[in-house]
Amino acid sequence: MKNESLSKEEFKEKLCKEASNKNINLSDEQLEKLYQYKELLVEWNEKINLTAITDDYGIIVKHFIDCLECTKVIKNEETFIDVGTGAGFPGLVLAIFYPNKEFTLLDALNKRLIFLEEVINKLNIKNVKIIHGRAEEIVRINNLYQSFDASVSRAVAQLPILLEYTSPYVKVGGKCIVMKGDNVEEEIKLSNNALNILNLKINDKYEYSYTIDNEVYNRVILCVEKCDDTNTRYPRNYGQIKKKPL
Repeated sequence: MKNESLSKEEFKEKLCKEASNKNINLSDEQLEKLYQYKELLVEWNEKINLTAITDDYGIIVKHFIDCLECTKVIKNEETFIDVGTGAGFPGLVLAIFYPNKEFTLLDALNKRLIFLEEVINKLNIKNVKIIHGRAEEIVRINNLYQSFDASVSRAVAQLPILLEYTSPYVKVGGKCIVMKGDNVEEEIKLSNNALNILNLKINDKYEYSYTIDNEVYNRVILCVEKCDDTNTRYPRNYGQIKKKPL
């Protein structure tokens, strides 16, 4: 059964195997950190709503392996921001995989960040910074315009809205790495205006899938290049973004 509980060694063995099947190699240290991350996620999820996926195999495939698929499109980028990180997906998983790259995790809900702080402390992760606030405000308050090589995002908002939130943080020549489901073509069609206004171009589309209990999940990672400076009027305030997406 896919939803059965796994022992620590079974969990790490299954995670290692699933990663290897995707040509992703995890060290013993990374496997241990991801196991501890899973344990804290399940524990904290009983107190606050972090994830609907709570079985061991589901966490391995739908969270950890899914996030690690981003490694297929990450090249020479060194600094990343995860806007709307939630329970740390994908930013914290990628930080565990890339201990020499720098990750900033941003979320508007402080209790999620308290959870992430505990994970980071207990796992002794040194390459992660946490920021509490709204994406459209923090970029100005913390003077983070065009400060990062890339943004990474999963399950935050529709593409036109997401690009307005994330692209102002990215350097010219950098990219927005966007994780989406199989309805991405529809979202791309809705994003032509946003891409034009924000000086962005979709450069690459990496498609992959995974299967759980005979159900196939088709997924896409978009690499959106930032071709020129963002006009400083963007991002607009939350009300404007929601009422009239680009």
